[in-house]
Amino acid sequence: MPSPKPVLSHWFSLPSQNAMNLPPDKARLLRQYDNEKKWELICDQERFQVKNPPHTYIQKLKGYLDPAVTRKKFRRRVQESTQVLRELEISLRTNHIGWVREFLNEENKGLDVLVEYLSFAQYAYGFNMVMSHPHAVNEIALSLNNKNPRTKALVLELLAAVCLVRGGHEIILSAFDNFKEVCGEKQRFEKLMEHFRNEDNNIDFMVACMQFINIVVHSVEDMNFRVHLQYEFTKLGLDEYLDKLKHTESDKLQVQIQAYLDNVFDVGALLEDAETKNAALERVEELEENISHLSEKLQDTENEAMAKIVELEKQLMQRNKELDVVRVSGMRTFQTEVTFRREISILFSEANKSFPLHFVVQNGPVTAPIPPPPPPPPPPPPPPLPAPPLPGTASPTVVFNSGLAAVKIKKPIKTKFRMPVFNWVALKPNQINGTVFNEIDDERILEDLNVDEFEEIFKTKAQGPAIDLTSSKQKITQKGSNKVTLLEANRAKNLAITLRKAGKTADEICKAIQVFDLKTLPVDFVECLMRFLPTENEVKVLRLYERERKPLENLSDEDRFMMQFSKIERLMQKMTIMAFIGNFAESIQMLTPQLHAVIAASVSIKSSQKLKKILEIILALGNYMNSSKRGAVYGFKLQSLDLLLDTKSTDRKQTLLHYISNVVKEKYQQVALFYNELHYVEKAAAVSLENVLLDVKELQRGLDLTKREYTMHDHNTMLKEFIHNNEGKLKKLQDDAKIAQDAFDEAVKYFGENPKTTPPSVFFPIFVRFVKAYKQAEEENELRKKQEQALMEKLLEQESPSHKTKRQQQELIAELRRRQVKDNRHVYEGKDGAIEDIITVLKTVPFTARTAKRGSRFFCEPVLTEEFHY
Repeated sequence: MPSPKPVLSHWFSLPSQNAMNLPPDKARLLRQYDNEKKWELICDQERFQVKNPPHTYIQKLKGYLDPAVTRKKFRRRVQESTQVLRELEISLRTNHIGWVREFLNEENKGLDVLVEYLSFAQYAYGFNMVMSHPHAVNEIALSLNNKNPRTKALVLELLAAVCLVRGGHEIILSAFDNFKEVCGEKQRFEKLMEHFRNEDNNIDFMVACMQFINIVVHSVEDMNFRVHLQYEFTKLGLDEYLDKLKHTESDKLQVQIQAYLDNVFDVGALLEDAETKNAALERVEELEENISHLSEKLQDTENEAMAKIVELEKQLMQRNKELDVVRVSGMRTFQTEVTFRREISILFSEANKSFPLHFVVQNGPVTAPIPPPPPPPPPPPPPPLPAPPLPGTASPTVVFNSGLAAVKIKKPIKTKFRMPVFNWVALKPNQINGTVFNEIDDERILEDLNVDEFEEIFKTKAQGPAIDLTSSKQKITQKGSNKVTLLEANRAKNLAITLRKAGKTADEICKAIQVFDLKTLPVDFVECLMRFLPTENEVKVLRLYERERKPLENLSDEDRFMMQFSKIERLMQKMTIMAFIGNFAESIQMLTPQLHAVIAASVSIKSSQKLKKILEIILALGNYMNSSKRGAVYGFKLQSLDLLLDTKSTDRKQTLLHYISNVVKEKYQQVALFYNELHYVEKAAAVSLENVLLDVKELQRGLDLTKREYTMHDHNTMLKEFIHNNEGKLKKLQDDAKIAQDAFDEAVKYFGENPKTTPPSVFFPIFVRFVKAYKQAEEENELRKKQEQALMEKLLEQESPSHKTKRQQQELIAELRRRQVKDNRHVYEGKDGAIEDIITVLKTVPFTARTAKRGSRFFCEPVLTEEFHY
């Protein structure tokens, strides 16, 4: 033992005591020991002193994190790092507290270095280094030869996750190629399938193995490659083994097997589907052709139907005219008879006053009185009595005369709640005579409706005093002027192009024009040639050249043609007649269906009793809403139909049109399909009647011009035949135009509109929009009813415990789906923590390929077979 004082004084200083990690009371007790005991403690302390200080381990771990180091001698470095970590673990467990504090101090920061090293592979940089190393993944795959099933399961989970990282699938297949060479496999994945069959008592390993097989086969985009990988496992007996496992009791394994089977491609079925698709495409093409033929037949049938309607309308109008004549004649005869009877009565009265007095004076008393005159004819029948007042109205309805007919004054309706204003455009009382509103009784409708329910649905939220709102502004559409552009540049060049298209000489062209030969000159060429009619200046230049007797051979072909072309007498008239004759049949064919559409649509709208009932319901409900604020109206403009969608209920869930649709379905089922009575309205909406009538007038002017030309050349048989064959057709078209104009005017006036300001392009689209909106309201009402019914059924089902459990499971699956990676891709980007995220997700739900799945031979519980897409 050395000299006691210096050694003991140095050893039991404060740092040494701190190294021994003694509390103050124990240190005080230590100082009371004798020198020999103290020496033994010093020897024991020195015996257990570690040889490597903390900074040695820190430097080694930092060296393994250096990229330049990890690329060289990777396998040896892995073994060294493993040994260093083991020694570090022993030192941290057995060394004194001072060593641990030194390892953790601010200078060494040992904990940070250790955490950085352990999470090295979790970061993108470290992961990329591991993936780029030629032997790293190979060594991981060779770990499948380990006898510990838990180790093999962890390896397969890691390899499956690597498959889903971009570029990882190729690395995994390369690792198993290396596994095949090192382990002497005949086929790739042979050892894996062997472990899968033999480890049937370890469910975790089987689940990890099945998950890896599913991902390595079905995580590639190339369909052919997927089928190839699928066939590799089929040759190794995977399909037969899965058949044996279909009755397994493990839900986790069952889910993984089902996921694989759902992803399997059945090549035979795909081929059959392809053949079926080709046959279906051929059938579709055949059906499309049939539809095309049927559409043509339907169009012809519609045209024939419209023609019949027009003929019937002509007959009806003729009968109405005859009836009007008979009525006027009968009325005149009746008035004449009344006048004669009144005169006879007056004569008899005068005779009775004078005859008895004369007879008494001269001949004595009268023995027999003269018979009385015949009674006067009965007066004309009185007008029909007004409709009875609404229940609850005590005062009688007042009637005033507007000069045309008696119109009753409607009493305002008092509602329980304040109602929104229906901003319709009302007709004045003196405007409804002769319209549809003069034939309907909206007050009778209110007797049939549940007005309390109507008020409850459409009452305003603020139940204050009524405020009158201004009516909506009318939009006036103005027709833009058509601008005509005259082409005058490159006239000769364009003429040359036109002549080349004809392929005729100048003599042939001019001769054909002289005799109106449209067989030689098609009408299209005639119309093109009309653009080159010689102007006055051109005629002067050509005639000057001719008077100067200059050779015509020096002129170009276009000039020579123009020279001959300008010599034709009445060239403008003849060209116009040729264009008229050539286009006449096409014009008749184009204008006739348009006129028929206007006639048919006008007649159907005016004669529709169901439409009249719909308007009656609208008038009744509108008056009920507006009466207390604006007073009742007697009719409304048709543009008010567009505003039905703007008037919404209190809860803003339905409009007035939706309510009307419900009322019609519940109370007036017979008029629910009123739109089936409105024929050809959409076609009529596309007609510009003003332009059609102008075209008809142009045809008449063209025929008059043709007749005048024929009178000058009565020997022209072509003009004679044309006039004879087509004069009747034009007369019929003119009659149709007159009927269309009259029928349209009557229909417009019938609905209280002005024909001058309401053309067909404005009148008919109102009904088109209304019918479309009404049908949509019907569909939305049906959908709302179905949703309400489904909600009620759902509420009833939710009362059962089984439904509650199922709903919770569905919510869990939905939450898992919301946590999926964006863009729904099969692969993850190699970012920080990607591997850990993938492994976590795969433990939650199985992998499912993005493409369509074939039906499988194995089924699990519905809740357990929810797919998860990457």
